[in-house]
Amino acid sequence: MTHQFDAVVVGAGAAGLFCAAQAGQRGLKVLLLDHSEKVAEKIRISGGGRCNFTNRDATPAQFLSENPHFCRSALSRYTPQDFIALLQRHNIPFHEKHKGQLFCDRSAEDVINMLLAECEAGGVTRWQPCSIQSLKGPQETGGNYELQSNRGLITAPQVVIATGGLSIPKIGATDFGYRIAKQFGLRLVEPRAALVPLTFDGQGWAPYAQLAGLALPVLIETSPADATPKQRRKAVVFSEDLLFTHRGLSGPAVLQISSFWREGQPIRINLAPGVDLPNLLLRAKATSRKLIANELAALVPSRLADAWISTDPALQKPISEATDKALLGLAQRLADWELTPNGSEGYKKAEVTVGGVDTRDLSSQTLESKQPGLYFIGEVVDVTGWLGGYNFQWAWASAHACAQALTPAR
Repeated sequence: MTHQFDAVVVGAGAAGLFCAAQAGQRGLKVLLLDHSEKVAEKIRISGGGRCNFTNRDATPAQFLSENPHFCRSALSRYTPQDFIALLQRHNIPFHEKHKGQLFCDRSAEDVINMLLAECEAGGVTRWQPCSIQSLKGPQETGGNYELQSNRGLITAPQVVIATGGLSIPKIGATDFGYRIAKQFGLRLVEPRAALVPLTFDGQGWAPYAQLAGLALPVLIETSPADATPKQRRKAVVFSEDLLFTHRGLSGPAVLQISSFWREGQPIRINLAPGVDLPNLLLRAKATSRKLIANELAALVPSRLADAWISTDPALQKPISEATDKALLGLAQRLADWELTPNGSEGYKKAEVTVGGVDTRDLSSQTLESKQPGLYFIGEVVDVTGWLGGYNFQWAWASAHACAQALTPAR
């Protein structure tokens, strides 16, 4: 049996659900399918189960892409305020955590149920689980797209790929979207794990592994190892909390910078932002006979002070016996700690995937590819937001732009 639709949306995550709902409510006969039995698992686990569904202050400046201007059109036509209004229509309570990050008061299930209700309002047909064995284009069929599935043959003039990236494979992430892009001759920007903890060499990290669980506010940046002072001034700097782990560094600061970090690059961390370490250490030298570690513990977390001093025997003495040069060097290293990760925790811990379908092969207005009738939305596209609700906003905005462009079959 052949099943005919105006549009097929592959992937029942944030972008796919929203696109299907919007298109259905515009009068299209839409099929939404996913190989997973569960719907929107990434929404369900995000934000500690409360879903950081957008950022009130989202602008194109918070998105990475080989073409940073690509996201402007979609983001301008569907804003955080538009999605907030949708939640309010569904009477979903929410709150702002900090820096514009909006979360559900109760549970991420509220957002999932809202999207399912929107799909129902649009008369969307949803098949889950449903796997696709093949996708043929109009060039092969002489008419519509043909999707061979385990529920039969599906035909439609328009297909939307909303299958996400490679992050968190345990909830169903696959490379399906990338394979479809390659099949139809579209270019890819090499995918890599992002918003992910960074790891360090075991032996070199040993002095800091004891700090696992310690969190503190920092400034963090990354730039090429041979960066000039001018390049460093232009580097992206985040002011967020850092978390030490047994294998390396995590927390919002590191997740943010991981999207910009490339293998072999150092990261630089100011472990005491807003603290005048040089003057305070020199002042302590003139008035105190305590150990340097004890004086330092008054300026940074004591566990950090102990671990830091333990790596340098020359600093294991009373502060009054230290040279000014040694204390100023200590202050400098704490304010500009440079270290080079040996990798990351990979896709299993990554919240998103940087890279994806090359935007040069997509319309910024509609998300249609250069293959007519084939669209790509959400994380599968080479547009990646910062931590803090930005990636969900891209899902809503790109899905909306695509849904407005889809047309009923003639």
